[in-house]
Amino acid sequence: MTQQHSSFARPPLADCIPDLVAFSRGEKKATLFIHNGTLVNVLSGEILPNMSIAVVGTRIAYVGPFVEGMTDESTRIIDAKGKYMAPGLLDGHCHIESSMLSVTQFANAVLPLGTTGGFFDAHEISNVLGLPGLRIMLDEARQTPMAAYMQVASCVPSTDASFETAGAEFGPAEVAEALSWGPDMIALGEVMNFPGVVYGDPKMIGEIQATLRAGKVVDGHYTWPSSDPRLAAYAAAGVTGCHECVTSEDVAQRVRLGMYAKMRRGSAWHDVAATIKAHTEQGIDSRRMMLVSDDRICDSLKEEGHMNFIVRHAISQGVKPVTAFQMATINTAERFGVARDVGSIAPGIIADIILLDGHLADVNVVMTIAGGEVVAENGEMTLELSPFPYPEYAINSVKIKDELTPSDFIIKTPISSGAIKTRVAVVRENHVETDEVFVDVAVANSELQITPESTLCKMAVFERHGKTGGSGIGLVGNVGFNQPAAIAMTVAHDCHNVLVIGNDDERMAQAANAVIRMQGGIAVVTGDGEIVELPLRLAGLMSTEPYETVVKQSMEISQALVKAGCTMNYAFMTLSLLALVVIPTLHISDTGLIRISDAGFERVSLFVE
Repeated sequence: MTQQHSSFARPPLADCIPDLVAFSRGEKKATLFIHNGTLVNVLSGEILPNMSIAVVGTRIAYVGPFVEGMTDESTRIIDAKGKYMAPGLLDGHCHIESSMLSVTQFANAVLPLGTTGGFFDAHEISNVLGLPGLRIMLDEARQTPMAAYMQVASCVPSTDASFETAGAEFGPAEVAEALSWGPDMIALGEVMNFPGVVYGDPKMIGEIQATLRAGKVVDGHYTWPSSDPRLAAYAAAGVTGCHECVTSEDVAQRVRLGMYAKMRRGSAWHDVAATIKAHTEQGIDSRRMMLVSDDRICDSLKEEGHMNFIVRHAISQGVKPVTAFQMATINTAERFGVARDVGSIAPGIIADIILLDGHLADVNVVMTIAGGEVVAENGEMTLELSPFPYPEYAINSVKIKDELTPSDFIIKTPISSGAIKTRVAVVRENHVETDEVFVDVAVANSELQITPESTLCKMAVFERHGKTGGSGIGLVGNVGFNQPAAIAMTVAHDCHNVLVIGNDDERMAQAANAVIRMQGGIAVVTGDGEIVELPLRLAGLMSTEPYETVVKQSMEISQALVKAGCTMNYAFMTLSLLALVVIPTLHISDTGLIRISDAGFERVSLFVE
């Protein structure tokens, strides 16, 4: 393994033209030459045997049959006989923070899997640290081999300060500033406040206008029914892509309105199988369909994969292999207006290339080339990425001074004893949304009685940005704890306050205090009092440790949850969404319970008349 000493440069095409055309005249030789391979041509939809690719510097100079004289002794020559040559895979919607890895460690994880770039909405760190946090992500990404395009978060906070407290606030001015940082600031991140767009909220409209005036695109997040005519208003406002598709009709309606429909297969939400039917059964043209992760925790990157896994999954659902590759390469590049640089294998395109062994449908990546350089082979990085230096404010961001006590989790009731009808958010395995149900819950001594036998848990959010000191508390169902247990975390989308879930007040306080003491992370306390911790020092969202270390710690968290009775698939990811108030139906913030209705967002009471 070689050491990386400087950032990976991706010069614009204009700067590369002299060398590329000099190659065509024979005055320059290829720096990298791949021959004897079978080309996956996502531009024409063809599989072409016996092809060669010549690279000069960072870009492709030639694609075609073998030609003598393109190389010399300085050329790295790769024999791709028996292998497919495909463009590097692109993730069209991803929050790196959700992997719990730093940008550098995320690159270490996904480059060997064939992901050479992505369109990253850093709204998690933006909600904690504001523009400085976004700048950290951008600067670190520029020091990796990835084609990392960043989006400026549209919703900081995801709604507004009356519903939740974030560490920062973005408006049109912040959006305009961030989009001026360079061409790799590519878009406005998912506009989760879709009611604000439809009903003309000046801040949301202003952010979209600032983006369009900068010549960038706007990403969406729309969860009202796709049959609702207000989807047309959302599209008319300039939103041209949306990943909140859970049915084939969701995909069809977005495509019909000129939007790109993003079909996701995250760790804990599995929407591709249903949404891909818009193409496989309804026959909708695939050119405006994209495969995305949104998101994959580090465990599933290790166990399943990244975009390679998602492309393979789409193929297993009946998509032609070349079409599935298009959905993770050229379609994505065209959506964001960067198809001149990434997303295909053609002259002038940056040399982001993967070699695959076996059947194409297996998506078995054996080599990854990024920017004209071999960066991974046989599942391992071939170079070492330098660590990124983080400022002190980024690794000490949990501003809760006092320890929490069990009394902070007591829920007082308006009656002294008996039972009271209570609003409960019920989590659903492999889904982002919750169900709202009403349950009669026991009361004693004017306090709600939550025990392992009740099958319910309390959920509480404590503001951690040093602003209001507020908190909210409610109930959640289907967590599965069958013994006294609790989990606390600073990964609590999207404001990332301290979220605590449990059925025992003492253990809830213990878990919360562990997270505060770690300056961010996850802590699980089980019935025997054992505590398992995963520190996430970077903004309380990402670890500063190597990929393999984080995977091990994350698996230990999952095992502790299973021990306590929570057996949901990648349970942590589902539980972390309980504070995301912009998805249906009932969620919690530091201001209380928030519900999405046809009218938009509304605060609701815990107890029901």
